[in-house]
Amino acid sequence: MRAVVQVCKNAKVTVGQEIISEIDFGMLVYLGVSSEDDVSSADYIVDKLSRIRIFKDLHGKTNLDIVAAGGDFLIISQFTLFGDLRKGRRPSYNCAAEPEVAKNLYEYVVEKLRKNNHVVKTGSFGDYMQVSYTNDGPQTYLLDSEKKI
Repeated sequence: MRAVVQVCKNAKVTVGQEIISEIDFGMLVYLGVSSEDDVSSADYIVDKLSRIRIFKDLHGKTNLDIVAAGGDFLIISQFTLFGDLRKGRRPSYNCAAEPEVAKNLYEYVVEKLRKNNHVVKTGSFGDYMQVSYTNDGPQTYLLDSEKKI
């Protein structure tokens, strides 16, 4: 499982002309699921997202997790995180999970975060979406359950 994690001042997801989700402050997370992922991969991602200290404290140091910072999550399904661009001119998605498996693990992550008392907004799995946000910093991090980075 891979995640691109961004600290944002605001973020919203639009499908067609309708805003379907938005947050004022927190983490925008693009989440990709590979064909090798399982519940343990998802648990690793949930634990990391809940505990990483990437928000600034009063002294400008990244010492706060999302709860201490008062932020929310916006989690967007993103199978293209497993797009392989090394060969040819078009991406290969052979490593991405099948849609049903990916949706189940994506929803597992969302629900587990909610059970941990986080506010979690989502995109619309499998739909064409527009995502708008203001990256704060900018701060963008890569998280991979396989490589444990």
